[in-house]
Amino acid sequence: MVEENCTLVTEFVLLGLSDIPELRVFLFLFVLLIYGITVLGNLGMIALIQASAQLHTPMYFFLSHLSFVDFCYSTIIVPKMLDTLISNNKTISFVGCIVQFYLFCTCVVTEVILLAVMAYDRFVAICNPLLYMVTMSQKLCVELVSGCYLWGTVCTLIHMCLALETPAYHSNMINHFFCDIPPLLTLACSDVSMNELLLFIVASFNEISTIVVILTSYLFILITILRMHSAEGRCKAFSTCASHLTAIVVFHGTILFIYCRPSSANNPETDKVATMFYTVVIPMLNPLIYSLRNKDVKEAVKKMVGPAIFY
Repeated sequence: MVEENCTLVTEFVLLGLSDIPELRVFLFLFVLLIYGITVLGNLGMIALIQASAQLHTPMYFFLSHLSFVDFCYSTIIVPKMLDTLISNNKTISFVGCIVQFYLFCTCVVTEVILLAVMAYDRFVAICNPLLYMVTMSQKLCVELVSGCYLWGTVCTLIHMCLALETPAYHSNMINHFFCDIPPLLTLACSDVSMNELLLFIVASFNEISTIVVILTSYLFILITILRMHSAEGRCKAFSTCASHLTAIVVFHGTILFIYCRPSSANNPETDKVATMFYTVVIPMLNPLIYSLRNKDVKEAVKKMVGPAIFY
């Protein structure tokens, strides 16, 4: 890279999803609709769990934090995306870019760990039901959730510190709709092989370790379910786990595709579509998955909404 082409930047330009005016209008309306459902769904889930006494259990305590994280990282990304789609203001300051990446990455890593914690919670609930409330005490639940947020913060700080060491960029045009680290690194003038290697290692470690916890938990759960004599008990156990497994497969599949592969395999347009899926669509799907497939949530909604309708 020729040194004279490298400059210190004070702002970046987000190229966004598309430059076609008609497509941009359609994308704006589509993303706005999904974001509206996301906000209502996740905040509604949090409010429902807080207001309904029957949902004051460890499982729903973790689910409320999952809804909070989904709401947060969607809100960090979507408003700026909508702004770039509907207006010509595609710029974002260098500080704003770093802050957006920091908050987004913290939320995503937190969700990765939180899904593993929720798998452990299901393992205790199904394999040791008599000791469930004793084992998953309020203190342990708070410690586990705090650990999720702490680990998300630590991982993000590592990436952010390395990103801030990049002295100059050969362009300020980011081929993405938000400040994610892979497209940002492609603009750096300096050698970023260490950044890319660390991103791959940290992302792979988080994915592998959490997937091991999830698979181990569900292996014991499956063994326990198959040993049950009651068909009704097996159906109830499978129903309890189905929502969580669906959320895990959708979320982890996308994360593995984007971050846990060599940088040489990256395709900007494909990555943008995949990233849009887990930053925009998945936060909307999670509350729907847990509400539509969960009997306790349905009953809690009926108890809250029913009297208001027939009052």
